[in-house]
Amino acid sequence: MTDFLITQKSDMKARGLEEVDFVFVSGDGYVDHPSFAAALLGRLLEANGYTVALLPQPDWKNPESFKIYGKPKLAFLVSAGAMDSMVSNYTANNKPRSKDAYAHGGEKGHRPDRAITAYVGAIRQAYKGVNVIIGGIEASLRRTSHYDYWSNTVKRSVLLDSKADLLMYGMGEHSTLEIAAQLKEGKSAREIRNVRGTCWYTGRQADIDELFAKDESELINNKKPILLPSFEEVKADTPECKANFARSYLIQEKNTDALNAATLIEKADARYVVQNPPSLPLTTEEMDKVYELPFIRKWHPMYDEPAANGKTGIPALSEVKFSLTSCRGCFGACSFCAITFHQGRRIQSRSHENIIKEAEALTHDPDFKGYIHDIGGPTANFRNDACEKQKKAGACQNRDCLGVDPCPNVKFDHKDYVQLLGKLRAIPNVKKVFIRSGIRFDYLMRDKDKTFFYDLCKHHISGQLKVAPEHVNDNVLRLMRKSTHKVYEDFSKEYERINKELGKKQYLVPYYIAGHPGADLSAAVDVALYLKKTGFVPDQVQDFYPTPGSLATCMYWTGLNPWKTEADGSFEKVYVARGAHERKLQRALLQFNRRENMPLVKEALKLCHREDAFNKLY
Repeated sequence: MTDFLITQKSDMKARGLEEVDFVFVSGDGYVDHPSFAAALLGRLLEANGYTVALLPQPDWKNPESFKIYGKPKLAFLVSAGAMDSMVSNYTANNKPRSKDAYAHGGEKGHRPDRAITAYVGAIRQAYKGVNVIIGGIEASLRRTSHYDYWSNTVKRSVLLDSKADLLMYGMGEHSTLEIAAQLKEGKSAREIRNVRGTCWYTGRQADIDELFAKDESELINNKKPILLPSFEEVKADTPECKANFARSYLIQEKNTDALNAATLIEKADARYVVQNPPSLPLTTEEMDKVYELPFIRKWHPMYDEPAANGKTGIPALSEVKFSLTSCRGCFGACSFCAITFHQGRRIQSRSHENIIKEAEALTHDPDFKGYIHDIGGPTANFRNDACEKQKKAGACQNRDCLGVDPCPNVKFDHKDYVQLLGKLRAIPNVKKVFIRSGIRFDYLMRDKDKTFFYDLCKHHISGQLKVAPEHVNDNVLRLMRKSTHKVYEDFSKEYERINKELGKKQYLVPYYIAGHPGADLSAAVDVALYLKKTGFVPDQVQDFYPTPGSLATCMYWTGLNPWKTEADGSFEKVYVARGAHERKLQRALLQFNRRENMPLVKEALKLCHREDAFNKLY
């Protein structure tokens, strides 16, 4: 396979096509690599007999730019790209970003704010009555009413605001092919209501009454639908609406597993958004087939020419070109991460043979220097479900797998990952296999077999290991769903001991978050004092970013923790650092060594009555 997917009208003519089945609109530039959803789903559709044309980063201000392939036979598929467009365009402090790693030459400005809505609006102007289906991370995490940090309001489902016909959420392989088959049979997108991993809408009360009237045996997972608080009940900045928002979030998070989720229904104005249960996880065989699709693993040649800034290519490719995806999903379920809402807590893994085959192909790339940059996923050392129960019943709806109080049923085992890494190290022309996508150190520490810990230090680090303790205050860590600070300290000591035993000088580079819900100035002082004590002050500190779909964002907006109920039935109240100045003070405390931060540190210490800490820091 030497051809890229269709990206211009001449490609259609070269293939003898007058029309295509699907036009895939993406907020990213086109890179033919499995880490880019447009390429992955485009290749998947192509492998199943459909014709696909890509429209990467079109001019959303001009409806004519959506007409270059003509009206698709089946549908437009629309994605904002690998990131929510607002996250792509703005920093955590709501400042415009200077670059876009997924655009030609890394130039900003090629992706609109609220890209899903902008693209669908342009398509509706270009073609009346065409099927429009939205998906990707922006659609997935905005599928119901959600807090929007950039407007500081609660917005309706993007399915309604964009005026699309159907929304796909989560990982889209199963739902894409099921939808394509029904469209091919002659159904319109608005008529498709039975596919897992989708949201549809209706203005007919009778449709909702019919759902509730069905016997449980007729429903997905044999569960009656659940009616969420309506948009009107969650949208306002009032205590009552915020409590409803927290209640709605709790129901939604409890229904994110394909095996035990119920259908969720949310009313907005005179319409209802219906969320079917998630798609079933890919089996190992299915995941292998996806990664065996004929990806060219390069950006399209159109990006070889310099962009207006003089740079070429798509910078995001460099992060993944020599990396390998081992798994999907994460049962860590950190509060500030939306993977639970998008990929789910179940782990989906590729086979050793499939990964090794891809790794061997990498060694033949002329740019390969002998280094595999990463082998992992959302959490690198998760290769299997957390426990045996999950395989049959799904992830527990009322129990975390890890966090401060790990479930006793979790199986702490790295044997499969150790074997995989050993096979990759043995491939000819592979000098080093790095692990960069994140280690869950609390999971590692509870594995009584230390083989992986030794292998990690001996083979898979080059001088330093990046880890994410995130904070040192145990109450903040509880709200983050992270392990206690003692677990990190124990890990740090064991890491130092093993490296010393191996005769290696390797260091930990910890990440910390400033301004997370639950963290006040005094908690930030705790972090600063710990950093002073350990002699490490980070160059980079992550400001908490309230993006749609995470528990932490729910806490940020509502000031409530929906997972903990007080004696009177109300939700636990959570402190929230609001406003740019307090966030700046917390960040300054975590980088107290910078001379320009000293006035801010003094101000912060005075505000939280911790002036005694000044002499300890300086």
